[in-house]
Amino acid sequence: MIIFLTMLGIGILLGFIGAGGSGTIIAILTTFFGIPLHTALGTSLAAMVFTSLAGTYSHFRENNVAVKVGLTTGIFGAVGAFIGSHISHVIPSDKLAWLTASVMFLSAALLWFRLFTKFGLFWEKTGAQKVPLGIHFGVATFSVGVVTGMMSGMFGIGASPFIQIGLLVFLGLSIQQSVGTTLLVLLPIALLGGIGYYTIGSFNIPLFLKVIAGTTVGSYIGAKFTTRVPPMFLKTTLITVPVIGGLILLLGN
Repeated sequence: MIIFLTMLGIGILLGFIGAGGSGTIIAILTTFFGIPLHTALGTSLAAMVFTSLAGTYSHFRENNVAVKVGLTTGIFGAVGAFIGSHISHVIPSDKLAWLTASVMFLSAALLWFRLFTKFGLFWEKTGAQKVPLGIHFGVATFSVGVVTGMMSGMFGIGASPFIQIGLLVFLGLSIQQSVGTTLLVLLPIALLGGIGYYTIGSFNIPLFLKVIAGTTVGSYIGAKFTTRVPPMFLKTTLITVPVIGGLILLLGN
């Protein structure tokens, strides 16, 4: 019950910011519940399938999802995630914890740069935006998908800040669209990445069920607040969450 309630709270937060939240879930599971790191990686990544599904549905109803962009980027990302999960298996737990935390800190730094420098004006676009077509679309979705998918598979995280930045910079989505579409991208990434971890034995089914029960409900609820809060609050939360998760992961390992 404690794990369920904890995951419910995390799910609400992650649905709000449009993150699959695997990095934060990993930090909580390893630090507070003593779950082995590789098991936490595989279990939490697979759980993102349900978290992302609930959040995507809710964001779709709020008109925050660019479906073609999300599906195409996600398919490319799924291939990268499967490959990355097998690479992760050969990395020792102590080094993997530092690498995962470092990626979380990097994601926060990139988001800060994107949100609070002169480039932050890009984030002021709201509502539906026109998506580029042709070669630009193919190259952008392939690049964003494969790179972020491999990151997700290797480090067990959703890489949502990197996906959001990619959707903003290379595909021109608004902040609301990038939040909702990121969850759609994460669906195939989490599915194939989770399968990859299952094939190497880093998967705990009872833990998986507890995690998805809490985060799925929480993610659906949290997504309702994304377009109902000031943009500055959303920006600040996007940066704060990976920093806190990374610190917890380092302190617990």
